[in-house]
Amino acid sequence: MTDGADILFETRGAAGLVTLNRPKALNALTRDMCLAMTAQLGAWARDPVVAVVIVQGAGERAFCAGGDIRALYESGKAGTPYMLDFYRDEYILNAAIKHYPKPYVALIGGIVMGGGVGVSLHGSHRIADETTLFAMPETGIGLFPDVGGSFFLPRLPGEIGMYLALTGARLKTTDALYAAIASQFVPRAKWPGLVDALAGGTKPDAAIAAVADDVPDTFLAEHRAAIDRLFAPGSVEDILAALDAEHTDWADDTARTIRAKSPTATKIAFRQLREGAKLAFDDCMKMEFRLVSRVVAGRDFYEGVRATIIDKDGAPQWNPATLADVRDADIDAYFAPLGEKELVL
Repeated sequence: MTDGADILFETRGAAGLVTLNRPKALNALTRDMCLAMTAQLGAWARDPVVAVVIVQGAGERAFCAGGDIRALYESGKAGTPYMLDFYRDEYILNAAIKHYPKPYVALIGGIVMGGGVGVSLHGSHRIADETTLFAMPETGIGLFPDVGGSFFLPRLPGEIGMYLALTGARLKTTDALYAAIASQFVPRAKWPGLVDALAGGTKPDAAIAAVADDVPDTFLAEHRAAIDRLFAPGSVEDILAALDAEHTDWADDTARTIRAKSPTATKIAFRQLREGAKLAFDDCMKMEFRLVSRVVAGRDFYEGVRATIIDKDGAPQWNPATLADVRDADIDAYFAPLGEKELVL
């Protein structure tokens, strides 16, 4: 283990311990981190000593806030291959986690967004603490909820997944548990004891049950009936019409939030979830790679990152500017097969 590395690996008793080690960057993922983690997971899968993998983020602010968006932006603007190579290797890592043959315990304290979701949610155990803050905010930067979002979001209770995909809503601990994004709640103070128990050979379910706690009622529980009803229609436009007709402060705020996102990305996300509900995980990842390959060649991602991260003016100029201006044929093109450039898992 090298303390200065962006990702750390340690074998501690029966546990393989992964630490995402870029706390100043909120543990944002790089391509090298994805490649290293995929290789190490493969080695631990074959190691009879390792019975469980534990993944955590360095520092107290974030498990992982996503991919290194600035690096991806700079690569895309410069036309270098890094951006698409990153997404390919990130999706391969997501699939490796989804299909991992051993228990995979993610300690998701603090911010867990975007790419951080991809290296946690597909594991067998997702442990939230009192600081957990989950979101898939991609449509706000002209992207779509990737890293397997097309698989797990439509499989959340009711229409919660569509609500999260279109709004980028942030969920705190109680709502992350209600939505089954987190599987258990363990207070942060009990995490070291949990890691020790797992390293000592205690089975994950027993180790977690010994330290897990209950949480109170949630925002999502309160609004669940409205979310299921208003996010069920067959298009983004119909969802917005249903929200507009509701005439409540919550519905008005939600519609306003959706309309501020990239119209193209919003329509991609809607179709992505509806199609993903019918697809196996690997087919979802292949679909997402088709989508991101077209996003890389488009405009809205760069404009969204500029407005959010580079210039921070909060005023992206989307093109097309409205949902009505986004043609069905344009969305179809994002989903078209890539031929020999398809993602291979």
